[in-house]
Amino acid sequence: MTRSIIRAAEWTLGAETAEGAPQGIYSAECLACGAQAQPTDNERLPVEVWALKHTGLNPTHRQYKAMAETFWRVTPTGDNPYREHDA
Repeated sequence: MTRSIIRAAEWTLGAETAEGAPQGIYSAECLACGAQAQPTDNERLPVEVWALKHTGLNPTHRQYKAMAETFWRVTPTGDNPYREHDA
């Protein structure tokens, strides 16, 4: 039998703030035909405009799956031994 000891440590979960990391990536997919908007970093307006134009060209295509990806980072805090390692 293997024994393990897991020591409690403090962590914080938050948005990824590294240089170059997007706040979000947005896209949409037409549920009628599967057409997809070009994904955009940090701006959902171009995707919304794409959906409106797509429906304008295809009046029966009115439902979309909106997709948004966000990025998180877990950071050691308090007495977490990894806090010194990250410094």
